[in-house]
Amino acid sequence: MKRIFLFVLTNIAVVAVLGIVASLLGVNRYLTANGLNLTALLGFALVMGFGGAIISLLISKPVAKWSAGVRLINEPQNADEAWIVETVRKLADKAQIGMPEVGIFEGEPNAFATGAFKNSSLVAVSTGLLQGMTKEEVEAVLGHEIAHVANGDMVTMTLIQGVMNTFVVFLSRVIGYAVDSFLRRGSDNNSGPGIGYYVSTIVLDIVLGFAAAIVVAWFSRQREFRADAGAAQLMGRRQPMMNALARLGGMQPGELPKAVAAMGITGSIGKLFATHPPIEERIAALQNSQA
Repeated sequence: MKRIFLFVLTNIAVVAVLGIVASLLGVNRYLTANGLNLTALLGFALVMGFGGAIISLLISKPVAKWSAGVRLINEPQNADEAWIVETVRKLADKAQIGMPEVGIFEGEPNAFATGAFKNSSLVAVSTGLLQGMTKEEVEAVLGHEIAHVANGDMVTMTLIQGVMNTFVVFLSRVIGYAVDSFLRRGSDNNSGPGIGYYVSTIVLDIVLGFAAAIVVAWFSRQREFRADAGAAQLMGRRQPMMNALARLGGMQPGELPKAVAAMGITGSIGKLFATHPPIEERIAALQNSQA
């Protein structure tokens, strides 16, 4: 609950800073002169940016269950399921968080954690991961996901996404009005925004959205290194996590639904937009750690 409060406080602070900077630079007078209300724009940016992010966070668990086809282990049906639940319980106790819901989903090797609150989260593993790894390696993967929950990564990533969304919405519309005013200078028709505003806003939403995605992906990669180190700490040694990562490197990872892809144990490998670092870099980071 504390993180949610800080999330809301940060949202308000970001919008307040945007308003203050706009006032100091005289942007508010310029916008008002061209028919745009700064207060209304800030409110719109807040709702579109943070509103969408917080809603996605609050519904993350049910969406993840539905989109990934997760079957919750409410009553273990066999020894393997009992072991998974008990392992998650042990790791959650070590991390000092509430017992997450535990589930299994059909698919190639992967796992994820999600949920708005660290004491009410969900940890799920795929059948492919359970079949392709040793128990020690599976435990390391579960430790990785528990570390995500304990670190509050779901809230942190939502906060970063919300901040980026707000800046994109605000800047695209301010610049759109500037472009529109330039294109219509000398015109007698100033009754409202023209085609220049709408075209500029659409283009800038896309361009700035890509830039925002790069920033969010960078933060996501740093979060993965922390979760790997967290798993090593929970298990008392780093070798199991390194073995699990090496095993993943030789597998074809399962593709997760977009709603939980950033929270998986592995993801698509790329550069600017990759949510997960390359396996080799993650293993090297663990080798150089003090865990």
